[in-house]
Amino acid sequence: MEEEGLWFGHRTFIMDGSSFSMPDTDELQKHFGQPSGQRPGCGFPVAHLMVLFHAGTGLLREILASPLRTHDMSQVPQLHPALQPGDIGMGDRGFCSYAHLALLRLKGVFGVFRLHQKIKVEFPTPEDPASEGTTACKGRLPRWLHRLGAMDQLVEWIKPKKAPKWRTADEYAKLPGRLVVRQLRYPVGRPGFRTQEVTLVTTLLDAELYPLLALAELYRQRWQAEQHLKELKTTLRMETLRCKTVDGVLKEMYVFALAYNLARVVLCAAARRQSLPIGRLSFIDAVRWLRSAKQGSALCKLMVNPDRPNRVEPRVVKRRPKNYDRMTGPRAELRRRLLEGAVAA
Repeated sequence: MEEEGLWFGHRTFIMDGSSFSMPDTDELQKHFGQPSGQRPGCGFPVAHLMVLFHAGTGLLREILASPLRTHDMSQVPQLHPALQPGDIGMGDRGFCSYAHLALLRLKGVFGVFRLHQKIKVEFPTPEDPASEGTTACKGRLPRWLHRLGAMDQLVEWIKPKKAPKWRTADEYAKLPGRLVVRQLRYPVGRPGFRTQEVTLVTTLLDAELYPLLALAELYRQRWQAEQHLKELKTTLRMETLRCKTVDGVLKEMYVFALAYNLARVVLCAAARRQSLPIGRLSFIDAVRWLRSAKQGSALCKLMVNPDRPNRVEPRVVKRRPKNYDRMTGPRAELRRRLLEGAVAA
């Protein structure tokens, strides 16, 4: 099934990070922690979530939970065993680093990531050869190699001297000292989109085999991860778990992952039967069919979502919260104050 939706013959995977909440118990608070802006006894434990989706089918290949204050990159190496040589890994700029690209290259896996905002890139013109090598990264100048297009170039990244926090010194020392990457930039140019242009870095170096516009369209698929997370957390209601122990929370998370993948398998079968792309079929309709289907039931036609490319929606909340004061102290302390106030009255 993972051979479906190949891009230029490559399997493509999307990595992303998120979070979920759980009951307020001492064990979960100690293991996962809670947001720093909440006072002790006033918030709920929150887990950091890391996922790896297959871009062609939306299947969830890996799911990891860790304490809230865990950086995405510290979990990324645990996703790599699911990748095979020739695969492509995609992610946002939080996954873009020299060490990550080097690790993927050692596995024979290609990377396509949005360039980190701290890395400033200039694309020299043929009339201005003196500007070659002006790609600045925290004070270092990678070596400019070749111009592939107006906004497409090859550069050689130099390995930073200091290892990232998520790699030991010995592990980091095994990485190559230099890495040839391709940097490219394209405009978004769509009204309502916050981003006006995107700069990518990739180890897919052949500009003829992998044109800029094809890579731009590939990276656009990265946003599918947000839709898949919505299906997992909102549609299946994994956003707030119910178990009160660490083992229970992890088991509950895996059950949600199984249910999500089961619905995805139904979508893949329905897409083949209805001769439609998987993304056009309703995920929630697949879940409804699974809930009502009897053993041996034939798969019915699933609802087809309207085709709405370049859809733009405001990031606002329509449903108003209830007009209650926010909790500013532990519940036991607030209850004691209420009782003291009643006695005094």
